[in-house]
Amino acid sequence: MASVKFEKETIRETTGRGGLEGAARGGGHSSHGGPTHQLAHEIGERLTGGESQTGYLAAYLKELQDNPLRTKMLTSGGLAALQELLASWIAHDRSKNGHYLTPRVPKMAIYGAFVSAPLGHVLITILQKMFANRTSLRAKVLQILVSNLIVSPIQNTVYLASMAIIAGARTFHQVRATVRAGFLPVMRVSWITSPLALAFAQKFLPEQTWVPFFNVIAFVIGTYINAHTKKRRLAALRRKHYGDGSGRDGRSTSGRGDEYPRRDY
Repeated sequence: MASVKFEKETIRETTGRGGLEGAARGGGHSSHGGPTHQLAHEIGERLTGGESQTGYLAAYLKELQDNPLRTKMLTSGGLAALQELLASWIAHDRSKNGHYLTPRVPKMAIYGAFVSAPLGHVLITILQKMFANRTSLRAKVLQILVSNLIVSPIQNTVYLASMAIIAGARTFHQVRATVRAGFLPVMRVSWITSPLALAFAQKFLPEQTWVPFFNVIAFVIGTYINAHTKKRRLAALRRKHYGDGSGRDGRSTSGRGDEYPRRDY
């Protein structure tokens, strides 16, 4: 009996090992894996590169390390243009021709590449150098405070001024009025999201991944703010043209130039 039992256990063990080896040779898929699992696995491998570190994210981080400013300019310009296009679609804000691809899209790309990216590159580089090799809780809290009380106000002021110019502002009074009206609402959003995002980055992300991480956060928040602003502007235009808040087809009939009519100044 003892010998028979030993032989059975040996057979079971050998079979189990053979099954595992066969699964490994077949790409590591278990009997429960299906097409969905395979697709998710391939997407993950392509994005992260898996063990080979040759995915899109690894290639992007390498390019970010080799050419930091150029990579940030291309990233920020592309995301800014996409943000404008997506916000227009969410708010149903079309041009006079009924298209979502308005002249603001290339202008936002220029802003993202030549204003936002260089400014963010300088400010974040200074912030990281100030707190390099400082990992104490006090240093992390101080970094969050500096980010929210110095870095964010500078970035948001430049953002609002740039948005005013893109919207048609041509005088200092128009730009200043836009900044004063939007500064506190934008800062409130920054004060809520920025500490959480920075604390998450400090805890879980290496410094070289901070830029793409903050780009994604800024893209989501910027899209929300942009869409909300467009909806309010369209509602004001409908009240002006139709006398009520119902509107007809949700599109702007006056074009972007009427956001800052020169005769009012």
